[in-house]
Amino acid sequence: MATANLGFEEKLWSMADKLRGSMDAAEYKHVVLGLLFLKYVSDAFEEKYEVLKNEPYADPEDRDEYVAANIFWVPKDARWSHIKNNAKKPEIGQIIDQAMIDIEKENASLKGVLPKDYARPALDKTRLGEVIDLFSFKVGDEDSRSKDVLGRVYEYFLSKFASAEGKNGGEFYTPNSVVRLLVEMIEPFKGRVYDPCCGSGGMFVQSEKFVEEHQGKLGDIAVYGQESNPTTWKLCKMNLAIRGIDSNLGEHHADTFHNDLHKNLKADYILANPPFNISDWGGDRLTDDARWTYGIPPAGNANYAWIQHMVNKLAPSGVAGFVLANGSMSTSTTAELDIRSKLVNTDLVDCIVTLPGQLFYSTQIPVCLWFMAKNKAPRGLRDRRGEILFIDARKMGQMVDRTHRDLTLKDIKKIADTYHTWRGQAEAGAYEDVKGFCKAAKLVEVQEHEYILTPGRYVGIEDVEEDSEPFEDKMARLTSELAEQFAKSRHLEDEIRKRLGGIGFEF
Repeated sequence: MATANLGFEEKLWSMADKLRGSMDAAEYKHVVLGLLFLKYVSDAFEEKYEVLKNEPYADPEDRDEYVAANIFWVPKDARWSHIKNNAKKPEIGQIIDQAMIDIEKENASLKGVLPKDYARPALDKTRLGEVIDLFSFKVGDEDSRSKDVLGRVYEYFLSKFASAEGKNGGEFYTPNSVVRLLVEMIEPFKGRVYDPCCGSGGMFVQSEKFVEEHQGKLGDIAVYGQESNPTTWKLCKMNLAIRGIDSNLGEHHADTFHNDLHKNLKADYILANPPFNISDWGGDRLTDDARWTYGIPPAGNANYAWIQHMVNKLAPSGVAGFVLANGSMSTSTTAELDIRSKLVNTDLVDCIVTLPGQLFYSTQIPVCLWFMAKNKAPRGLRDRRGEILFIDARKMGQMVDRTHRDLTLKDIKKIADTYHTWRGQAEAGAYEDVKGFCKAAKLVEVQEHEYILTPGRYVGIEDVEEDSEPFEDKMARLTSELAEQFAKSRHLEDEIRKRLGGIGFEF
């Protein structure tokens, strides 16, 4: 995945990051992404404005012309030309805040979403003016929209902010290659897509991209989400608005466990990256919850609460794919083992994938993907009842910098194709177990392993290619290589002695 080297996004980031100075990344994130959003809506508006100006009988200040073209209406003093002309003024903070307020007032879908604290004294106004100058390129005109310029910049910035924020970054950002893998595996072509902890909306963006890439119609999927962090909820609303994705994220941020905003939803696809191993999720106040069909999850860890919440939200033929910490596959606490055994025995667990380390900005905890299916014998696919597919992808991926790894497009294709062949998708070819990588295990085998779902238990160890070099030849080659190393070592030792002697240190 080429997320590490995208050209101008990287240059733009290094310039923007210089302007951050001593400001905390979590704060600066909203300053920069809010301005990017303002630039986007203004570009789209001003392009349409120019068209209308040159059309006979058209009024470029007619709000309805913009609404009809699905373009946000931007009042005069909120347009980028006005912002840019005032960038060097000490009151630029108030000017931007007022622009955000005016845009929200004129566009109901943005109500309560845009950041409005640019006037605060702690924000250096000279730096703010420099950031405005930095965003001189087009991001919202038709050409830029067709190339998804802002989408790419926005996503790149989100990933860099996640990296800068470390542990807290994972709350709003799931690495692109992990999102892409989930989406490629469950293929959300048509229907309702739901994410109960949607962060900045990456799952939805990737689902829409998937539909586009496969020549589907964007209106074929309906997006439902929920997010408990108020600033992340706003980021998500902006991220989706940028891309023109209609969504139902509820009227406000809310905790999925304690205030489910989509109570009656039954989703065709669920994609999620719940926060790992949360202990303070308030489980002790939910012991009688109707979602706990397979047992009450422990109050000290929300993993099995997330699993059951998602199973509860699936439509009769729905599929869920989500990220969990590796401990979820083998935890033996009484409650979790009991729930896991019931999920296996009722044939809801479809596939488990273990991933390599260092994929996430927020944690070094190794993670896995769970796939749940309500119907393992749907029309057009193989009857795979009584089976679970295990994939061990721990050796995959490539390092993109010193501390982070990405799954490559080739890795993603290999894992997704394996799942599709096993499901019996005709175009994917025939499935076969591959030692050390994948195994279709019968439920009885999983029961024998006491419901531990770690793929390494099932896939075995890959066959090592047999070494055809005769023993005598190998020993002769190795001893000759070793003799060479010894000779080099002696030469270096003599050289070091000589140099030390030259400065009066004999030994």
